Amino acid sequence: MEAAQFRSIYDDQPNAHKRFMEKLDARIRNHDREIEKMCNFHHQGFVDAITELLKVRTDAEKLMGQVTDTNRRLQEAGREVTAQTQEVICCRIQQRNMATTVEKLQLCIPVLEMYSKLKEQLETKRYYAALKTMEQLEKVFIPRVSQYRFCQIMAENLPRLREEIKEISMSDLKDFLESIRKHSDKVGETAMRQAQHHRTFNRVVTKQASMGHYTKPVYSFNGRTHTHNGLMMDDDTGDEDEADEEVLTAQDLVDFSPVYRCLHIYTVLGDRETFENYYRKQRKKQARLVLQPHANMHETVEGYRRYFNQIVGFFVVEDHILHATHGLVTRAFTDELWNMALSKIIAVLRTHSSYCEDPDLVLELKNLIVIFADTLQDYGFPVNRLFDLLFEVRDQYNETLLKKWALVFREIFESDNYSPIPVETEDEYKVVVSRFPFHDAEIEKQDFPKKLPMSQSVPVIYTQVKEFIYASLKFSESLHRSSTEIDDMLRKSTNLLLTRTLSSCLQNLIKKPHIGLTELVQIIINTTHLEQACRYLEEFITNITNVSPETVHTTRLYGLSTFKDARHAAEGEIYTKLNQKIDEFIQLADYEWGMSESDGRASGYLMDLINFLRSTFQVFTHLPGKVAQTACMSACKHLSTSLMQMLLDTELRQISMGAVQQFNLDVIQCELFASSEPVPGFQGDTLQLAFIDLRQLLDLFMVWDWSTYLADYGQPTSKYLRVNPATALALLEKMKDTSKKNNIFSQFRKNDRDKQKLIETVVKQLRSLVNGMSS
Repeated sequence: MEAAQFRSIYDDQPNAHKRFMEKLDARIRNHDREIEKMCNFHHQGFVDAITELLKVRTDAEKLMGQVTDTNRRLQEAGREVTAQTQEVICCRIQQRNMATTVEKLQLCIPVLEMYSKLKEQLETKRYYAALKTMEQLEKVFIPRVSQYRFCQIMAENLPRLREEIKEISMSDLKDFLESIRKHSDKVGETAMRQAQHHRTFNRVVTKQASMGHYTKPVYSFNGRTHTHNGLMMDDDTGDEDEADEEVLTAQDLVDFSPVYRCLHIYTVLGDRETFENYYRKQRKKQARLVLQPHANMHETVEGYRRYFNQIVGFFVVEDHILHATHGLVTRAFTDELWNMALSKIIAVLRTHSSYCEDPDLVLELKNLIVIFADTLQDYGFPVNRLFDLLFEVRDQYNETLLKKWALVFREIFESDNYSPIPVETEDEYKVVVSRFPFHDAEIEKQDFPKKLPMSQSVPVIYTQVKEFIYASLKFSESLHRSSTEIDDMLRKSTNLLLTRTLSSCLQNLIKKPHIGLTELVQIIINTTHLEQACRYLEEFITNITNVSPETVHTTRLYGLSTFKDARHAAEGEIYTKLNQKIDEFIQLADYEWGMSESDGRASGYLMDLINFLRSTFQVFTHLPGKVAQTACMSACKHLSTSLMQMLLDTELRQISMGAVQQFNLDVIQCELFASSEPVPGFQGDTLQLAFIDLRQLLDLFMVWDWSTYLADYGQPTSKYLRVNPATALALLEKMKDTSKKNNIFSQFRKNDRDKQKLIETVVKQLRSLVNGMSS
């Protein structure tokens, strides 16, 4: 409102301000008059008040003196109290300081106690507990009294102590790794022994279970087994000598506390990854060392056993670490180690097993590999490649068996007398029959003593083949293979024995120089009986494996072909030796080619030869008919060829008619021998045909029937069809030389010179025939 009035004053006409000031002065004068009136009204009261104050001042001064005096007296009286009060105050301050000190000490004492505890833990090597104490000091106790110097010193020492603990624990770990490398052998030996006991135990239990007497247990490496019905029993039940022996585990044999301690320490220190990497790196290095084979490992089974024990011990420890430390090693890491190790193991075994030449050592190696595989399989490691390797080892085992049996067969053949087995009594007969399946109704009817057609080597060889099958079967045990597969393996290995080893031994035997015709005949008889016994070997394998021979995939034995090949080789050798013997007799021939007339009897060498052939072919009566007939035919043909070659020998320049007549007498003896049927079974004069070429040639010269020969030459009905013009010409050239006294042409000249011309004509005609044949 006032603002509006002021605004109206200044907004009016110019005189408005002046009028306002005038009014304002008038109003001020009015107020001054009112104030003056009021002061006049109260002046008397003011005067009275001043008068009263003056009266009071005198009293106040008295009171002041009294108060001052009272204060002086009070000060004097309270000076002692003040001194005592000061003492009380000092005591209070001391009390407060003591309380503060006690409070601070109560805070420091736990720190000191914890630090003392830390020192004690370090001295007693309780490093994990020491780290926990450090952690409590750092996080709980030291922060409460961090302002004190000694706490700062403690805080500064803790990192150094941690490093010392890390170094000490790492040193302990290194000692552990060195120790475990030395103890792996013992750990592996224990684990493999328990696996072997377990396998033996399972076989016993399986056999009992098949009879309904037992409940199959579940195996445990900790030395106890739980049956499915909840009962407890020991793994070592199958071995009475070790039934009471304490079953040890890897933890019993090895102190794993350094690993646990070091792992906990590095975990607490936040450096677990570094520890894990270091541990795995070191274990990889140790794995490579463990996988290195020992020098000359292949020479003894102990070398292989130590090798397997160390590997098993290594992986048993790793399996324990895997399940006990939760992350120090992982399944992926152990699988990687195992795959690396498995490749190396297979390479080592493949190499070293190839050096083994003792089948017993190879068999023991196989058993070790099976136990090794079973042990690691119990720990969850895949071992299929090891069982695949066993098939390669089986081939090596078969090779060593074949080499061993090759020596056995050689010894048998060397000790054989190559004559029929004499049997004096029925007991002796039964002994032979029990060793070899021989059945012959005619021989069984004969009275004792009697002879069996085969020689002593036959039952021995048959027995050794069965022994080989047993030896081969030993390798098939515990391979987790079906009966069909085992049957197939046995048959294949037996086939190798027959077709390679025995066949090679027979072939070598047949080729030996000291083996004569009698021995070759006996070898043929022996192979015949061995061939007949092959079906009994088939039955023998069938009885072992319980696999029917009618099974689709059953391998057949190749013994038939083996013995047939040996027999054919022996037959060929008989033919060869017969021919060699004939050649030896032929070399003894000593014809007087210029003799005027014959002796009237056959040559002595030829009669000896024929007698030899007769006696030889009598031995052949035990041979199959075709063999004897072929040998006889071969001998006669060879004899005929040898005699023909003797006549046509280029070094022989002259032959008299008397020599031809003598030669004719020898050929007549050969023909008589052929007609006497030295070997039964020839039809008609089949054997005599072996000498037909000689007979026609000699007849031509003895009869001197050149006209008939030349006239009928080339006709199938010719009397001298087998006489070759070149052969006739060669012999005629040897007989036409006129320089000898007994030459046939000298007689021609004496009798009639025209005959000489006739001979010349025959020679020309023969030459023309020869030339016609060559063109």
